[in-house]
Amino acid sequence: MNQTVQDYLETIPGATRRRDAETLVELMSRVTGQEPTMWGKSIIGFGQYHYTYASGREGDAAAVGFAPRKSATTIYLLDGVGAHTDLLSRLGPHTTGVGCLYVKDLAKVDLGVLEAIVDESYQTLTT
Repeated sequence: MNQTVQDYLETIPGATRRRDAETLVELMSRVTGQEPTMWGKSIIGFGQYHYTYASGREGDAAAVGFAPRKSATTIYLLDGVGAHTDLLSRLGPHTTGVGCLYVKDLAKVDLGVLEAIVDESYQTLTT
């Protein structure tokens, strides 16, 4: 049986990480107009896009999503964090990887800026 997003949210340890996950479900649902779905065991995704690598490998992935990890919440920006440099400079405390934004506490970042980042990334992958 597949786990529902709500069931998964209830299993997230730590009040901050659980609160942040609930906030991101609301924010990403509103921005994308999509319902959250589980991608694997720990990624909550919104929408879908099809990718093809130069090698010919292809598949489908959530257009935007996140995973509440122990050390930080990982927000997946599959168009790459480099596309959001200006907005990231105004976000507040965070770290990044190539396609990941790591936030330890959403209460310490500007949610309006995060919403703009999510919207831009989602639009890039779906339009």
